[in-house]
Amino acid sequence: KKTWINMGSAILDNDDVPRQDDEDVLMSDHAVEKKKDDPVFSIELLRLYYARLFPYEEMCGWLGYEEGGNSLLSKREFVFTLEDEVWCRYKSFRDAVELKSAMLKEMPRKIDLGAIYNVSPIEHKVASNFKPQIRELVFDIDLSDYDDVRTCCQGATVCRRCWRFVAAAVTVTDTCLKEDFGFTHRLWVYSGRRGVHCWVADKMARELTNEARTAVINYCSVSRKSDASCGDDLSWPMHPSLQRAYDILEPIFEQDIISGGHGQGHLAEPELWTQLLQNCNLPTDIAQQIAEHWSSHTSTPIAKFHGLKELIVDAKTAPKLYNTSTFALNNKKSKVANSDQIANKLWKYNLIFKYIYPRLDENVSKQRNHLLKAPFAVHPKTGRICIPFDPDKVDDFDPELVPTLRDLAEQIDAAEDPSAPDLDKTSLKSHVDFFQNSFLKPLQDSLARERRNKNRQQADQNAATQLDF
Repeated sequence: KKTWINMGSAILDNDDVPRQDDEDVLMSDHAVEKKKDDPVFSIELLRLYYARLFPYEEMCGWLGYEEGGNSLLSKREFVFTLEDEVWCRYKSFRDAVELKSAMLKEMPRKIDLGAIYNVSPIEHKVASNFKPQIRELVFDIDLSDYDDVRTCCQGATVCRRCWRFVAAAVTVTDTCLKEDFGFTHRLWVYSGRRGVHCWVADKMARELTNEARTAVINYCSVSRKSDASCGDDLSWPMHPSLQRAYDILEPIFEQDIISGGHGQGHLAEPELWTQLLQNCNLPTDIAQQIAEHWSSHTSTPIAKFHGLKELIVDAKTAPKLYNTSTFALNNKKSKVANSDQIANKLWKYNLIFKYIYPRLDENVSKQRNHLLKAPFAVHPKTGRICIPFDPDKVDDFDPELVPTLRDLAEQIDAAEDPSAPDLDKTSLKSHVDFFQNSFLKPLQDSLARERRNKNRQQADQNAATQLDF
């Protein structure tokens, strides 16, 4: 006896689910029991997810930005990456039913989203002036960009220790978007592997030109040079947004970057603190004295960093050290010029920003037509779902606990109430609810207010015209 297997009892037997012989797996009954080494990503698991769990209605409710009763969904570009990295651009759909049908038929391994164009993307070859008109302002943070300062992992590998770089970047960037630009509708999404994405859906953000997007990303970024000119990146007095970022980042720097144990250990080991001293742009002889003192005297990483704060560098003449009892390098106290005092303030900002200021992928944010992985898509390397998360709780986010396709299938199998909706049987339910309640509903309410205001203004204009007549 043979049976179609899709992770235990979570078998796809719906008549409306398309099947292709080369994508279904025919197995004997003895293989029904799940094994620990089952893959987290497979075509069967993906089909289960697309057929029974993917939030089509919620996604289309967002991506269409209904205006005046008309959805713009049909003008939104979808990009499917199929098996063997076959890339299909300029796809579009009129509603959630069409999107689901296409995803079940084509089984995309990856889903990216583009802009809303002036015509349907499928007409891009025949349209005379095909161009993007509306696009969320998007940001991309990738942990691989921190490989020069990560000591626990490299490349695509991620753990809770290095996730602190992402948490710091999310906190600083989200605060900037909220307080400096006033953006309200911000969706943060885990990328499924080693990073996060942010979608800003406010009307003003969606309508930004490429030039304006470039200005925003430049505002949110700082140079992180590693050469001797790094001290020239900032000036005093510090811009309020950078001062706010420093106030956020300094405690994280002390706890998670310089400390050992659960931190990155940049002031816990000689090789690492030698590099950190170089990043302070200190003269070689002074940096060597400090390193030698640290090697011969026991002190905590935080004590070392507080000692560094007592250092003043006079870039014009010779280095001057004062009040340096922590280092015991120079017992003479000397007065320093105002330029020295400014230099003393700036090096701390440059050092901390060089290690943990948000490293945003600027190219992702600058262009309206840049593609970005869709929320609730699946990462084919990890099988993890690209789930939305609360930026205010990013410190508690653990990428290793993000549900995988296999997790969801097992949760459906283990559900106590077989009659419950499939989504309710899984941990994905809370993430879909968060998306709907914290992002989609407030956004739709905002769009409704805009329509009412527009209609009211039109009615007032019509009334004024009739009175004039």
